[in-house]
Amino acid sequence: MTATSIPVHFHDDINAAILTVSEDELQGFQRDPFGEISRRSGVELPVVVERVREMLRAGTIRRVRQTLLSTNLAQGALIAWQVPADKLQSAFDYMFQQDAFSGHVVIRTTDAATPGSRYKLWTTLKVPQGYSIDKHAAYLAGNVGAESYRLMPAKRLFALGVGHIRRQGMEPGSRSDELAEVTDVAIATLSDLEWRVLTALKREFAPDEIRADLWPARAEEAGVPLDTFYEIAASLDERRIIGRFSTFLEHVKPIAGGKAVTRYNALFHWAVPAGREIEAGRQVGRHHILTHCYWREGGPEFRDVNVMAVAHGTEKALLLEHKAAIDAHLEQAGIPVAYTSLFWGGRSEIKPSEVSPIAYREWCESAGLDPESMRG
Repeated sequence: MTATSIPVHFHDDINAAILTVSEDELQGFQRDPFGEISRRSGVELPVVVERVREMLRAGTIRRVRQTLLSTNLAQGALIAWQVPADKLQSAFDYMFQQDAFSGHVVIRTTDAATPGSRYKLWTTLKVPQGYSIDKHAAYLAGNVGAESYRLMPAKRLFALGVGHIRRQGMEPGSRSDELAEVTDVAIATLSDLEWRVLTALKREFAPDEIRADLWPARAEEAGVPLDTFYEIAASLDERRIIGRFSTFLEHVKPIAGGKAVTRYNALFHWAVPAGREIEAGRQVGRHHILTHCYWREGGPEFRDVNVMAVAHGTEKALLLEHKAAIDAHLEQAGIPVAYTSLFWGGRSEIKPSEVSPIAYREWCESAGLDPESMRG
């Protein structure tokens, strides 16, 4: 079979079987990620490697990489920006194209005027250890002409896994029998050797790098024997620095076959009583539709919401049903909600945020900033 005749759309049965596993089911560091995908999906290993490589070339998969729990590596926050309407698109472009430390960049709107609806640009920001997220955000605000912004660091995580294929057709209210696990946010300190291995480990794979035996080339890139690479990767995993091995779908734009895997993404907000954030987050995070769920403080700009979650889907009405089911579950669980809202995602781009202190110093110098002036 030639490469041009290999199906590369996500609704092909074999590709769907692979993606159901490969999007977000491989938690932690995997020595043999494609072998594990093969075992779980029932698709032969050579076919898994071939299909992932060709879907990546075609743009169905936008990146293949080992993710990190970067909340444990760098200061991070969700940021809502209030930007003048005539600067909104240029601010979006700046955040996506020129700031390596901004990850998700999304323009969000509401169906009606609500507290915070003037904040239309939303980004995630990670600033490496030793540097100030407040100073970096102020620098960005000056460059894009933001009138105001709200930094919302994650205090706890309750759900994190972007599996769009396995969520298709999911019934509103579908949830696990157990409460969501709580992930604390605690910054880990790494040695220079660990940073070197981590930098090679996390770099996304080009199509020509997709093969059954992934890691020997990365160990060579890090300048360490393969056994040492594996030992350090396992240690980082034990310290909850490693996230998952993942194939990320292009989930908004039409891709091979002319379809988008999702059409809408919704950011849900709830304000629950102070002191009950973890209890509420564990109830909300049980719901299978959610790709992210956090405890973040929205402050007075957003009527003091403190539990936030994201869901994706192809139908707006169905996402509203999912939201209503979560609301009903919170009520049944005896957790009062003083205020709730929903922000719809429009234009969006996603890229990995840089978390290396070395890269941050280099960026400061290229921007004409004294790295010492950006320290916390």
